Amino acid sequence: MKANVTMEGFRRYSGVAIFLHWLIAALLIVNVGLALSVDSLPEDWVRPFVNTHKSIGITVLGLAILRVLWRFGHTPPPLPAYYSRWEKAGSHAAHMAFYLLIFALPLSGWAHDSAWKDAATHPMYWFDLFYWPRMSFIMDIDPPTKEMLHTLFGNVHTGLGYVLYVLLALHIAGALKHQFIDKEPEFQRMLPGRGRP
Repeated sequence: MKANVTMEGFRRYSGVAIFLHWLIAALLIVNVGLALSVDSLPEDWVRPFVNTHKSIGITVLGLAILRVLWRFGHTPPPLPAYYSRWEKAGSHAAHMAFYLLIFALPLSGWAHDSAWKDAATHPMYWFDLFYWPRMSFIMDIDPPTKEMLHTLFGNVHTGLGYVLYVLLALHIAGALKHQFIDKEPEFQRMLPGRGRP
């Protein structure tokens, strides 16, 4: 009986949605690794790692915009019928939180970098390919206020990172529960390819 419900409730996301999902997820995980490792790096490695972290953050922001634009024109599949009411509510809440985070994390990081006291003398480049501007309305603020904002935006960015860790853990745990404990085709909804449950 469970297998029949599972098969009937199975619908995949579009190829573009799947691609953006996994690309953004991979970039976020790489950026988390960069952020967590930077304090243990040799001094001459710190700046390249930080610059890569910034470039990935800007890339995530661009991909987040693409994802939202794609979603406006392409309705995602409904949640499977086998989800309970609380699972549906939790899934919707988690997805909204993820959407907020993939915008708030890069924006808070960009604002934090724009308030850096040495921003004017250390231009930012996207993967060393082209210049990426800071937020001028933050750079033009008086130095004491800018230093306060630098600390504030840094704390916000760090705090959002911890929220991301918790959400990722819950998201992965939920997917594993459906796939391996409930024996439902959870992975097949978001894995690349044309697999069927």
